[in-house]
Amino acid sequence: MSFLSFDFDPIYLIWLFVAVSAVLTVEAVYLLCFSAASYRSQINRRLRLAKDRPDRENVLIELRRERGLTGTGNYRLPFVALNRLVLQSGISMGFARLTLMIAALSVAAFVAALVLHQGFMTAILAALVSATALPYLLLLLLRGNRQKKFAAQFPDALDIIVRSLRAGHPVAIAVNMVGREMPDPIGSEFGIVSDEVTYGADLETAMRNLYGRIGADDLPLFVTAVGIQGATGGNLGEILQNLSGVIRQRFKMRRKIRALASEARASAMILSALPIGVFFAIQFLAPDFYASVWHEHLTKVLLGCAMAWMLTGNLIMFRMVNFKI
Repeated sequence: MSFLSFDFDPIYLIWLFVAVSAVLTVEAVYLLCFSAASYRSQINRRLRLAKDRPDRENVLIELRRERGLTGTGNYRLPFVALNRLVLQSGISMGFARLTLMIAALSVAAFVAALVLHQGFMTAILAALVSATALPYLLLLLLRGNRQKKFAAQFPDALDIIVRSLRAGHPVAIAVNMVGREMPDPIGSEFGIVSDEVTYGADLETAMRNLYGRIGADDLPLFVTAVGIQGATGGNLGEILQNLSGVIRQRFKMRRKIRALASEARASAMILSALPIGVFFAIQFLAPDFYASVWHEHLTKVLLGCAMAWMLTGNLIMFRMVNFKI
């Protein structure tokens, strides 16, 4: 079995131990030098801004402007749907930087298409897609991920509010505790609610603004419960505790359904990727396979029809394996 034998130099093992020791030393120095207060300032974006700015109103105004709102909390763009999408996606770069990034992306796509394809109309089409469809899909993806993260944190935030209410604190103080104790996105969002109440807004209006900034499905129940309690009174702690249990059960049911549909989802992904994978494999292994018919007009028509049918099938499979509860 001579082919299994190999020479191992122990010096490599020594260098591995040295590297691990260096990493652990750096981590130990980092943990010793940074206090718990410094860690707390890194919990969410609002606490980071408030670290060096004692004026909470300026922090509130900056948070609004980062998210695409005016200093008073109104939409900055006349296109409400687009402004709401940017707001709910959670990006904090502002409209100016976002516009510059989209413009740079479209110019890069135009130059790349012009160099590679050497067609002016194709380059214009690539620039238009890069300036419209790609940013829109990216914002939709960011909004979906942010809403999922918010939904996962929401029951814990309700538990903090319930414990604070049972300790005798008012609702505004309980909401402020969520803003101080929880990470983003829910920490900064509830912190904004607390700041809005501090500077003149009523609690129900601040909660409705919170729903506008997030758009999560479970938030209307919370906003309605707070609004009814503020108008008619009642045991808000018990209501929110029951709401927290309901949200956890819904979250558990969603995950159970997702697990049951995982096989169908994997099959849909494989069926969707198989034709594309086979096409690229043929192009790589036998580049001349489609060479004789590639320039024909009928080939392009048939490929377009095939892509349309594939997109239709993918949409049907997506609707079959994704359930909204």
